Amino acid sequence: QVQLVESGGGSVQPGGSLRLSCEVSGSIFSINAMGWYRQAPGKERELVAHIRSGGSTNYPDSVKGRFTISRDNAKNTGYLQMNSLKPEDTAVYYCNADIWGIGGNVNSWGQGTQVTVSS
Repeated sequence: QVQLVESGGGSVQPGGSLRLSCEVSGSIFSINAMGWYRQAPGKERELVAHIRSGGSTNYPDSVKGRFTISRDNAKNTGYLQMNSLKPEDTAVYYCNADIWGIGGNVNSWGQGTQVTVSS
């Protein structure tokens, strides 16, 4: 009933930028918190950005000052602007959202989008 679809991944050189999008669809009333996570090969999934319904955000030190999370509530879409990308940012990026919908409160994940930073 609820679907998250990420887009915007790809390959970029170090220092470059990418903007990821996460569109939420389905029988929803509102989106509470949204987050972006990443998982590199052989590593655990980690949080890279989080935004609450009121707009407050938090980032780990590894991306602070380079990544910016935002949301457009009218479009049920979240974004992750990534600047000054580094090879260590290479990973599959996943969108996550806490959603209030027709089925109650649910937590959902997108399918992931690959980001590769390489020269």
